[in-house]
Amino acid sequence: MDERYQPSRIEPRWQRAWEEARVFSARPQGRKRYVLEMFPYPSGRLHMGHVRNYSIGDVVARAAAMRGDSVLHPIGWDAFGLPAENAAIEAGVHPREWTLSNVANMRRQMRRLGYSYDWDREVLTCEPAYYRFEQRLFVDMFERDLAYRKGARVNFCPRCATVLANEQVEDGRCWRCGTEVQGRDLVQWFFRITSYAEELLADLDELRDGWPEQVLAMQRNWIGKSVGAKIRFPLERPVEGQDALDVFTTRPDTLFGATFMSLAPEHPLLPALARQGGKAGEVDAFCKRILAEDRARRTAEDREKEGVFSGASCINPATGDAIPIWVANFVLPEYGTGAVMAVPAHDQRDFEFARKYGLSMRVVIEPLDGSLDPATMAAAYVDPGTMVASGDFSGMPSEEGKRAVTARHGNETVNYRLRDWLISRQRYWGTPIPMIHCDACGVVPVPRADLPVVLPEDVQLGGAGGSPLERHELFRQARCPRCAREARRETDTMDTFVNSSWYFLRYCSPKSDALVDAKEGAFWMPVDQYIGGIEHAVLHLLYSRFLTRVLRDLGHVKIAEPFPRLLTQGMVCMPTRSCPEHGWLYPEEKTCGKCERPPVAGPSAAMSKSKKNVVDPEALIERYGADTARLFILFAAPPEKDLEWNDAAVEGMHRFLLRVWRLVRRVVDERPGGSGDAAPLRRKTHKTIRKVGDDVARFHFNTAISALMELCNTSYEQIDAAPAEAVAEAARALVVLLSPFAPHVAEEMWAALGEKTLLARAPWPSYDVELAKDERVTFVVQVNGRVRGRIEMEPDAQEPDVLSAALADSAVRPHIGDKAVTKVVFVPGRLLSLVVS
Repeated sequence: MDERYQPSRIEPRWQRAWEEARVFSARPQGRKRYVLEMFPYPSGRLHMGHVRNYSIGDVVARAAAMRGDSVLHPIGWDAFGLPAENAAIEAGVHPREWTLSNVANMRRQMRRLGYSYDWDREVLTCEPAYYRFEQRLFVDMFERDLAYRKGARVNFCPRCATVLANEQVEDGRCWRCGTEVQGRDLVQWFFRITSYAEELLADLDELRDGWPEQVLAMQRNWIGKSVGAKIRFPLERPVEGQDALDVFTTRPDTLFGATFMSLAPEHPLLPALARQGGKAGEVDAFCKRILAEDRARRTAEDREKEGVFSGASCINPATGDAIPIWVANFVLPEYGTGAVMAVPAHDQRDFEFARKYGLSMRVVIEPLDGSLDPATMAAAYVDPGTMVASGDFSGMPSEEGKRAVTARHGNETVNYRLRDWLISRQRYWGTPIPMIHCDACGVVPVPRADLPVVLPEDVQLGGAGGSPLERHELFRQARCPRCAREARRETDTMDTFVNSSWYFLRYCSPKSDALVDAKEGAFWMPVDQYIGGIEHAVLHLLYSRFLTRVLRDLGHVKIAEPFPRLLTQGMVCMPTRSCPEHGWLYPEEKTCGKCERPPVAGPSAAMSKSKKNVVDPEALIERYGADTARLFILFAAPPEKDLEWNDAAVEGMHRFLLRVWRLVRRVVDERPGGSGDAAPLRRKTHKTIRKVGDDVARFHFNTAISALMELCNTSYEQIDAAPAEAVAEAARALVVLLSPFAPHVAEEMWAALGEKTLLARAPWPSYDVELAKDERVTFVVQVNGRVRGRIEMEPDAQEPDVLSAALADSAVRPHIGDKAVTKVVFVPGRLLSLVVS
């Protein structure tokens, strides 16, 4: 065995050995384990967030394989999207060339890190061989009315020159480039995700044991189920054949307090109502200004409430009073019916609006401990109470009143916040929507036999609005599949989130002529462990759950939930550094390159290129090797927590590997040992096997690595005292248990120990239950605050067992006698305190 540990020499050798032996090729047999990390966008270089995500998955996959599972651990590329197109416009490089170059570089980096991917199953979403199935799915959905086209007010990013789904607008800005989003009226394609709203919501209960509660809460909130009432408010004067406005409310108990109506600027009856009321010009100007804003800004809590009176009125069905109809900036068309009964005494937004415009306010719910005066109220009263000024409902508890008012004046209705998924994008680098527009036949799907509709490569990219495909005459020209007349091909492409909402199925059978081979899909799905960032909680995860259900109903799969278990890893963070005048500086910059000032230390933040607080994974590999990089990223923090970068800790991980290397080299070269007791070292070895196995199963990688460090230390302490067999057993166990975390160095040491087979194919070590058993611990027993006894128990003994033993203990029992135990305080492994009276 070499004296020096040289990662640059040993890591490429073992990567070649794994590849040549096809160690990580998935085989559908026996007990399966599908481990998947969210696939990357090919930006060109891995960052430390990637390294963390993929290293977590690699430990899980390698450990599962060593336990005898058939493991599917695939990788691919989320290759379509705006960044490639924007880069092409800026650099004059075709998006395909840019994408494939980045894929090649990132693939090389992943191989350097030694990840156990089955590269034979690699998928690239920008290849026609992949997206032809997506186009078939679109046609199937269109024929079942799950894909449709309609005019809508949409979010539009002027810089990216494309539409964005509501979920892709963050604080009023484009999720990709940060540009402020505009509102525009366009005809767009949608997926009818609302048809699955109730199932998507209800089935979250099945994920309670496998998903973080925060992610479940985010999905519940986004789906946003509300149970309430639909109530009709007759118009004082009908317009355009309509004699009433429908509203949805979750507070029908406040109906008697509705003193005006608020409409969304998009409400279809608003122009006619404004003309009827003589306010057309004023209302039109207000609506144009508000509709230029994005939805997030309009509904922000701190947004000033604004509105204009339409000049028209409707009738409160409970009171018979005529109430004015206003248009308000905070009402959106997709919430309920786009018309809101305004109850200013019991809704804060309505309260602020009414105060601003001097509108009347009527209290109809009183708190149990007092009364309210509209003239002196500082805020709306929104809690339950007793109904007042509500006719024969007065005196009724408000919760009971909801049902009673609904029964008389409305219909019980369920509403969802979730809107249909807008999937049209006016860009080139995406999956073409396989539809044809015919003047005679309307919108017609491309025949399945003619799929895929392939993106042309000879496009003219530029900054002009609209899709470059719109300007490509040969692509646009088509013949109607029904009547053979000249027609126009659809030039919108699909949202890239469609690509990533079914990719996990393609890994099951990437060469199949079906979207997913029935036999392979039935064996591998669902994904047993999914790993990725919480930033995808609403977008990717919700869309994937939806499309999996669609594919189930189309007969492609038999499951509903694609990811029963989800791990969301934290961010990799690092302190920022900056020049007060010239901005952010990289960690290696000692002074500002422009003014030579020393940097000013800033707060720690998630690593990002924009803030320059980044560490290049390849530079880390060059200096320390891939195993050190992996080991640090797994040891520095629990996976679900943010990880604070620490150069000293990286160095510490490298020193640990050097220490293990020297230990194994000594075992190999010297076969050390003595005549002392083998038990202490053997107990430590078998306890470590048990603990590391348990910790890996629970994703407690940091404590598993700590246990390996302890075994290494104990081995050094016992190397000259314990028998040679015990020393060798400890060294072999240490190497095997280290291998999921630092696989290259472990393989090298495994071979040095005389093994002829690859460690990646070796079984997980078993442990002797008696040797691995923890020593008994002493529980102190108190009675009414005084120590009355001590009992020996297992360290993991639970409260009922410890309490039973204490009550039977001869030293404790006399202090309890016939008294009743009124309180028990239990501290695991330490204390049982009883209060008796």
